[in-house]
Amino acid sequence: MDRKNWYAVGGGLLTGTANGLFGGGGGMIAVPYLERVAKYPTASAHATAIAVVLPATLVSAVVYLFFGLVPFFVFLPVSLGVLLGGFLGAKLLGKLEPKYTAIAFSVFMLIAGVRMLL
Repeated sequence: MDRKNWYAVGGGLLTGTANGLFGGGGGMIAVPYLERVAKYPTASAHATAIAVVLPATLVSAVVYLFFGLVPFFVFLPVSLGVLLGGFLGAKLLGKLEPKYTAIAFSVFMLIAGVRMLL
């Protein structure tokens, strides 16, 4: 395996670990990695991050459900909202200029980071 593939495995390991440990957030690692290290265009980096985070999210969800960490009465309505929001976000990604997508993602990361600190 060449060096670029090893970097991809390392980036995937960090992404999956963050996603599993924090219940999300893998995209905040995957998107900058895909843009800066793998040199993907912004829209492709966001779409690829979703595609690679999905399997990690599914595995984590099964583990959380198996250990009873997810109240089912919360799971259903939140899942519905996430599905609808994911569909809307995917449609918007194709319509927004990459510059604005990058700005929105950066602002979202900043707000999430500040909220975690407070």
